[in-house]
Amino acid sequence: MVSLTRPDSATQPQPDSRYIGYYLAVSALWGVPYLFVSVAVKELSVPVIVFTRVFIGALILIPLALRAGALKVPRASIKYIALYALFEMFIPWTLISDGQRSVSSGLAGLLIATVPIWANLLAALAGDRSVRHPRQAFGIVIGFIGVVALVGIDSLMESHDLIAMLKILFSAFSYAFATFMAVRHLSGVAGVTVNGLAMALTAIVFFIPALQTAPTSMPSYEALFALLALGLLCTALAFYLFFTLLRMIGPPKASTVTYPNTAIAIALGVILLNEPITVGMLLGFPMVLLGSYLAASRTTRGKISTSEK
Repeated sequence: MVSLTRPDSATQPQPDSRYIGYYLAVSALWGVPYLFVSVAVKELSVPVIVFTRVFIGALILIPLALRAGALKVPRASIKYIALYALFEMFIPWTLISDGQRSVSSGLAGLLIATVPIWANLLAALAGDRSVRHPRQAFGIVIGFIGVVALVGIDSLMESHDLIAMLKILFSAFSYAFATFMAVRHLSGVAGVTVNGLAMALTAIVFFIPALQTAPTSMPSYEALFALLALGLLCTALAFYLFFTLLRMIGPPKASTVTYPNTAIAIALGVILLNEPITVGMLLGFPMVLLGSYLAASRTTRGKISTSEK
């Protein structure tokens, strides 16, 4: 998932030796959602999964925004928060949950790792000349080669569902577009407020579909644990820890939690779910990560930072 942060006085770096613990915690928490979704989607509908996740997140983030005195939002920003909710939560969390019915958690995490590539392409189209630096351009090119290798080889040789992979890949673009839009229209609103309200709006939209598709019998303990973990750990706790990390080391360094996420997702899928490491993943993994790193390697101080979850 992509997180929205505002580089104001509340997120200026404060030297603190504990930042390593927060960094590792956020990296882990945003590397495990794919594992939990793979478990939950076997017994629960996509609306139930998305609703529970955003409902728990809103219950925690909105009170935090209220406590910080940051809940008041300009009327003109409301429509952009709604758009942010659409592209940051509604679309990607729906498509990822649905796509993981036939795509492994590791492969899903790797496809989502393309977010920095899409973000830099959008910036280039908007006229950002810094993205045209050879390093960023090379990162975008090698990243796309990795995506083509990953999707093409796995769909042909490993018989993976091409449509499911494209759904998850589009989710990565959706994450990037949400942040791209928010940078231009929501930079004056605190990140905890934007995300809390966006989760509340998403919960309202998914409430009726979740009721209509609620399980008729008690799900397994594994599915219930995965569902609660998605809301409590991967959404609410991860956002809270990420905001703390931002105050310690600032947005540019904090945004690098993106890079360990994919490795964690693949490792957990292989170890806990016995998912295979495919030829496409072996070829695409290094190229996607290298491309994402190079594409996002420019200084981002003063802008909204992104990180996957």
